[in-house]
Amino acid sequence: MNRLWLAVALGGAGTFSMRASFLLAAHRMADVPPLVQRILRQIPAAALASIVVPAFVRPDGRFSLWTPELAAGALAALVAWRTRSSILTLVVGMVVLVALDAL
Repeated sequence: MNRLWLAVALGGAGTFSMRASFLLAAHRMADVPPLVQRILRQIPAAALASIVVPAFVRPDGRFSLWTPELAAGALAALVAWRTRSSILTLVVGMVVLVALDAL
């Protein structure tokens, strides 16, 4: 039981120190160079793409460049790019996917 509480205490101290270090270093992070800011803005899009793209090109576990998911996703991306409307993008993507799956 003694080792368990030591592990809990060390884990808590480690977590606290990691979180506190960001508060202590926040003033240094306020002045981020423009190049780093531009790179950091791309991280959410890259993370989303790493989740979504495999679902488009490998929906059943095999690599294929012609799937209904990929066609619907490409058309939805085009609609999103041209209209900037989230609702229209979702509607077009889902209608195309359902139509292609029905064929």
